[in-house]
Amino acid sequence: MSRTLLKQISQCNLTLSQPTGYMSLLTMVTSGSLDKRHYSINRAELNKPNKKIVGQVRYQSSANVLKSPLGHCGPIPNENLVEYIYKNVDEHIEEPAATCAVSGRSYTYGMMRMLVNRCAQALLGHCGLQPGEVVGLLLPNIPEFVIVCHGAIEAGLTVTFVNPLYTPDEIKRQFENAGVKMIITIPLLLEVATTIGPTLSGYRSTICIGGDDDPSKNVHGLMSLLSEGHEADLPTIHPDKLALLPYSSGTTGLPKGVMLSHKNLVANLVQGDHRALIGNTVCKSGDKHKALTVLPFFHIYGFNGIMNISLRLGTHLITIPRFTPEDYVKALEEYRPTYLFVVPSLLLFLASHPSVTKEHLSSVEEITSGAAPLTEGLLQKFRTKIDNPDVNIRQGYGMTESSPVTFFMPQITPPSKIGTIGILYPGTEAKVVSLTTGESLGTHSTGELLVRGPQVMMGYLNNEKATSETIDDDGWLHTGDVVYYDEDHYFYLVDRCKELIKVKGNQVRNLKKKT
Repeated sequence: MSRTLLKQISQCNLTLSQPTGYMSLLTMVTSGSLDKRHYSINRAELNKPNKKIVGQVRYQSSANVLKSPLGHCGPIPNENLVEYIYKNVDEHIEEPAATCAVSGRSYTYGMMRMLVNRCAQALLGHCGLQPGEVVGLLLPNIPEFVIVCHGAIEAGLTVTFVNPLYTPDEIKRQFENAGVKMIITIPLLLEVATTIGPTLSGYRSTICIGGDDDPSKNVHGLMSLLSEGHEADLPTIHPDKLALLPYSSGTTGLPKGVMLSHKNLVANLVQGDHRALIGNTVCKSGDKHKALTVLPFFHIYGFNGIMNISLRLGTHLITIPRFTPEDYVKALEEYRPTYLFVVPSLLLFLASHPSVTKEHLSSVEEITSGAAPLTEGLLQKFRTKIDNPDVNIRQGYGMTESSPVTFFMPQITPPSKIGTIGILYPGTEAKVVSLTTGESLGTHSTGELLVRGPQVMMGYLNNEKATSETIDDDGWLHTGDVVYYDEDHYFYLVDRCKELIKVKGNQVRNLKKKT
């Protein structure tokens, strides 16, 4: 089942050539026709309407608390996530926003903004959902992910998403826990959705991207739904309302719903939009960047760290539903991306695969890597292949619980800092504490990383115990990661706390194999 599913997702056969499909919708468009308790002692102040988050927070000072060398991130607007992302859409309304590199389906910023709004109105006006209810996305990386995700959020709904390769039992477990009232999926996964959906309490209906209406199964085809122009009054969304509910195991235990508000997500976008971090929003030719990604939007890094920030900056986002060497190389050839989002394994592929040549990568100007530190050997191997010292390769660090980014390498990072996860994001604080005593540590001392800032989650869904174990009374998020920092306040990831055991009073890696 899994291999067949992988192949079909890769082919991304959404049957969008039907009369109510992509082409007729394209013609129509171009023709014009939660109130949860917060766990920081300062959260109550942060959640008052029309208050600036960064710059007004007052924490107790303590030893070895590090602040970002970039200072505050500036005022965080009192806007919902979708409002913030598309605030400047008129500046690039006719430029491409998102394109599927496999099928060629593409949407301009004008089309995208219109369809997001139509989707929001249809979800409320036709599908009968109410603001605050939860929509579950069972989708690979396709441009329509943006439409339905942003549409649901603009409607005041909460979005949760799941890996489409999960088993039906895993999907059902998450959707039950989240309280999902609607599933949005593709034809390939429709049977899974229509089997799980009716078992969920208060379930309304299913939307199929690239499929037709099927009243017998309570299924709406997305394109026909958008074409009919349903109307509804969209709610005014307070930034403190729950926007996203991704699932994370956190530092320990089973996956838990991570409650991220509009404010959390917008704050992280504002923090990243710092000149020292973001660099040029246009490439050397003067055009907007073309960013190629295969990293999943159903992960917080792909969602806020790639999809949302790219659309906010007017980037042309080029997506691949699932990685295959052939599709990735073809995308490099056809779209000539200037920006790549990678993880170490993908960079290793680019550095070592014989089908990837220097010419394939000649358009690339920027690369951002996440998930795990890049080794010096891998960086050198990749740089040898591209033979272009001007390509900027940077990495950062984050967690689902922090929306996700808390560290990133600035545009100008000294060569001596190889292996760093960067410096603190603007408006973010950190400290490193002893794994045995909990005391704050200084430079070059390894301990657990704690972070604090406006991007830190509201808490875990219906799980105050796990929340209080992760966010302490002073608002510190305990990451479970072992790090150290140098005299220039660059941080380095060393290990995971839960992978260490104590031997004769010392913390060492547990090498015992599971049986």
